[in-house]
Amino acid sequence: MRIALIGAIALLAQSAQAEDLRLGFPLDCTLGETCYIEDYVDHDPTKGVQTDYQCGLNARDGHKGTDFALLSFDDIKTGVAVFATAPGRVLRIRDEMPDDREMRGVTSQNACGNAIVIEHAQGWASQYCHLRLGSVTKQPGDIVETGDVLGLVGLSGQTNHPHLHFSVYQGKTLIDPFQPGPLDSCQIETDSMWADPIQYVRTGILTAGFADHVPNLNSVRNGSARLDTGKPTRPIVIYMHAGHAEHGDVLQFVVSGPKGEVFNHDMVLKHPKVSQMRAFGRKAPSAGWAKGDYLGEATLVRKGKVIAHRFAHITIE
Repeated sequence: MRIALIGAIALLAQSAQAEDLRLGFPLDCTLGETCYIEDYVDHDPTKGVQTDYQCGLNARDGHKGTDFALLSFDDIKTGVAVFATAPGRVLRIRDEMPDDREMRGVTSQNACGNAIVIEHAQGWASQYCHLRLGSVTKQPGDIVETGDVLGLVGLSGQTNHPHLHFSVYQGKTLIDPFQPGPLDSCQIETDSMWADPIQYVRTGILTAGFADHVPNLNSVRNGSARLDTGKPTRPIVIYMHAGHAEHGDVLQFVVSGPKGEVFNHDMVLKHPKVSQMRAFGRKAPSAGWAKGDYLGEATLVRKGKVIAHRFAHITIE
């Protein structure tokens, strides 16, 4: 009982401190239209298990931030601004790593890629990762206000798709802005740190990939279905594994290659299960698929809003 009481007191104290730091939205995009939240902070300390702040599946094991993902690689060239979420002073930056989907030269020390860290009042700090090379606009010691542009979303560090990895710390302690407090629990009654509440969507795409046949759910789950390279004479099949999809959600599969769009296929999910796999593909043309890189996209849309999205890659050799 005493341990539980101490934990409750610590949670209340941390929540009260969180009220002193109100966060603005960190990216120049619109959720459900040009971006979505891909992963939240992991609230389960167990290795090999992930749980988001609502006890859902939208987190990765040991994930230490919130991933705000873009829907197109073209957005990197166009430039999507990253904003300071609160007033503070720039503590440190990195702006020297290339935008490289292959993640060459990435280590545990530079996995955040080009980045900026801002220190705020009362020991709070915010971190912004995977910025575009050459885009960081601030230097250590600079004073920033909420909404100031810090840089642009890129593809630096440990990432193979365009997104902002955003983290909040108090001292050295990682804090989930959606549920401030200890990271060993979920569905706690507490206010978030966001100035404007951000709606949670339970549905998520756990994985997407390419195969040369329609795989079964077990092979998708264990990863054996995924092909990184394919043959010109074999079918091209894209699959996705989703959790908590709802009746009426629209699943969109799009695949493009060296000669342009290969296919664009929509399907309406009816009576979906909590966990499900869907796939779609095409047989190879008589001359075979053109050799080169192919990009696949799996997108879940609910009432006109994007709620989940994953990229997939394959090289036809």
